[in-house]
Amino acid sequence: MLKEHVIESCRHLLRPVVRFLLRQGVTWEEFSDLSKDTYVEMARGEYGIQGRPTNNARVAMMTGLSRREVSRVRNKLIDADRETVVNEREGNRLSQILTGWHLDKEFLGEDDRPKDLPATGPMGSLSTLLKRYAGDLPHSAIRKEMVQRGLVQEMEDGCLRVMKRDYVFSNIDPDIVRQMGVALHDHAQTLDHNLNDERLTDPRFEGMADNPAVSVKAVKAFQELLQERGLAFLEEIDAWLSGHETDQSSDDDGRKVRLGVGVYLIHDDI
Repeated sequence: MLKEHVIESCRHLLRPVVRFLLRQGVTWEEFSDLSKDTYVEMARGEYGIQGRPTNNARVAMMTGLSRREVSRVRNKLIDADRETVVNEREGNRLSQILTGWHLDKEFLGEDDRPKDLPATGPMGSLSTLLKRYAGDLPHSAIRKEMVQRGLVQEMEDGCLRVMKRDYVFSNIDPDIVRQMGVALHDHAQTLDHNLNDERLTDPRFEGMADNPAVSVKAVKAFQELLQERGLAFLEEIDAWLSGHETDQSSDDDGRKVRLGVGVYLIHDDI
């Protein structure tokens, strides 16, 4: 009985995902291969003994695939891991750079607003900002990307002025597709944690506020309310998280986790 509820919930989850895949020309066969790969990946990584990957025989038993097919998918995943470049860093780095520019005192004026920064210099320059927040990404490429996206503007005196507080993906930016996957993953990760009877930690916060009987006339006003209050809330959270980043010179053990929260609009036409 429980399994039937699980399957029905999965069907509900997949509807917007499949709608998106159909628009992008992803066929059922391609999605089937992706699903198979993910089954093997999770069974190998999550159900091993003493931290080792699960053997092929157990993966086959759990997933319903043949041992030969498990072996084939396993080899494909290993090859893919070797070739993977973590290009999602760029979007994260742009957000970190903008956050640093707005919160790091070295880059703020007396009014606590972001200063225009010279391109180079030992302190308070764009090169200093990028060295601190861009990690190992090439600084010239990051600067060019920020200018092209309208995040910064080059001034006549050679300084650069920050134009936006947050890095927002545009509708035509391929990165928004990646962001969709990240958002769905993060929400599902929290729900899966809370539904796991064997979890070792407390349930994670997860909640919604919705009403199925709202007048259509209120949609625009609610969107404006969420845009204003939601963005203010995320900026507050962003500042808090930045203030709790691990410092290698501090007394903590240097361990890091990814923490955050998501806010999104719920809108179903009934």
